[in-house]
Amino acid sequence: MAAKVALADVEVGTELPAITVRVQRVSLVMYAGASGDFNPIHWNERFAKAVGLPDVISHGMLTMASAGRVVTDWIGDPGALVEYGVRFTRPVVVPDDDKGATVEYTGVVGEVRDDGTVRVDITAKFEGQTVLGRAQAVVRLA
Repeated sequence: MAAKVALADVEVGTELPAITVRVQRVSLVMYAGASGDFNPIHWNERFAKAVGLPDVISHGMLTMASAGRVVTDWIGDPGALVEYGVRFTRPVVVPDDDKGATVEYTGVVGEVRDDGTVRVDITAKFEGQTVLGRAQAVVRLA
């Protein structure tokens, strides 16, 4: 599958389409089952509060994966993603209600390189605060 974005059409400052992801407690249960990460801070409110958290929090890797979707949805070919990394700065607190937590993800091209790769800087915000730091992806475009 070829990337749906051409290198010639990209420049520093190009904005990627934003995505919004709603995380509910059921999302955490499904992710725990898929990943094998059953840490009680992701499902047990009493335990999460006992260790100093405000409530149950989303898995950091779930937040990271959702952030990566901004890039893979944009390029259309997940195989064009050659590098991806983030730093976890704040937790996404997931209340026990019908709404859950809403995380907004945006991306912007931060660098176009001579080797045909592009660095995308990603922002993830929950309740107006950034939850990932130095979230960057490098993609190879034709």
